[in-house]
Amino acid sequence: MADDRTPPRPLLPGDIPLRKVKKEAPMPSGDGDAGMLELPVVEAEPRARARRPDWLRVKLPYGETYRNLVEIIDTHNLHTVCRSARCPNMGECWTAGTATFMILGNVCTRSCGFCAVLTGRPDPGLDWDEPRRVADAVRLMGIRHAVITSVNRDERKDGGAPIFAETIRLLHELGATVEVLTPDFRGNREACQMVFDARPDVFNHNVETVPRLYRRVRPQAIYERSLDVLRWAGEAGLKTKSGIMVGLGERDDEVLALMDDFVAIGLDVMTIGQYLQPTKMHLPVEEFVHPDKFRWYKEVGEAKGIGHVESGPLVRSSYHAERHV
Repeated sequence: MADDRTPPRPLLPGDIPLRKVKKEAPMPSGDGDAGMLELPVVEAEPRARARRPDWLRVKLPYGETYRNLVEIIDTHNLHTVCRSARCPNMGECWTAGTATFMILGNVCTRSCGFCAVLTGRPDPGLDWDEPRRVADAVRLMGIRHAVITSVNRDERKDGGAPIFAETIRLLHELGATVEVLTPDFRGNREACQMVFDARPDVFNHNVETVPRLYRRVRPQAIYERSLDVLRWAGEAGLKTKSGIMVGLGERDDEVLALMDDFVAIGLDVMTIGQYLQPTKMHLPVEEFVHPDKFRWYKEVGEAKGIGHVESGPLVRSSYHAERHV
């Protein structure tokens, strides 16, 4: 492990009071969604956003097929990470028959410094019809491989695991393969086991960055806890996957040490991509990592013993996900 010292207690929901905007007087968030409260991470003196290099410039998806898929998603009142995160690979993935759906609502109980998802207090309870709507959308879109992720639901002991399990079951009934990209469920082994028992084809949980940067990047998470969740999944016989963003101020030696941790828990697939600042109120990009460095990361990671490393500036957790089954 990179650091065997006892980690500090992370901030948990309830440590910082959150208010919910009244419906009769909604406040628009950074992405225009009214009625939600967004708590971004702000620097003392926000710096100007750096100009992106040419290798990070891509064409946005367009055309009738894309519009039809968007209509299906909107009709079923679903959230896709592809659109919410303005993923540069959206057109390529949808064309390949892959899409990423975000379940458990669109309000997260955590406030990670890199993420544009709204932070606040989610509506109580779970939407038990959500798995059916996801399955209907997958069928209508012709999706052959679905990636299911979610916000954190730390206000619930089960973390929303039952919705993950039911979604996996319905998608398998359709004949689709399924990758889940889950939260850490606050280390609740029973919640994790509920997802394991549904037998997703790939179990993904991102550690996101190197341990040293956790307090700034993932203040409510614990690096060692994330490794435990991945290890448990491997022990349950699942193919395991995790990823990081680079360009947040990590050092090469820290990335290589993290790879060693992945090898130690038997991780099967690792993804490495460039961090891109979603808004000026989120963590700034410290470095635009050159494509040659990404190729080097791939070579080193696979040489260390990670089965497959998907590494590139535009790589995201779900990139080429259909190839990892």
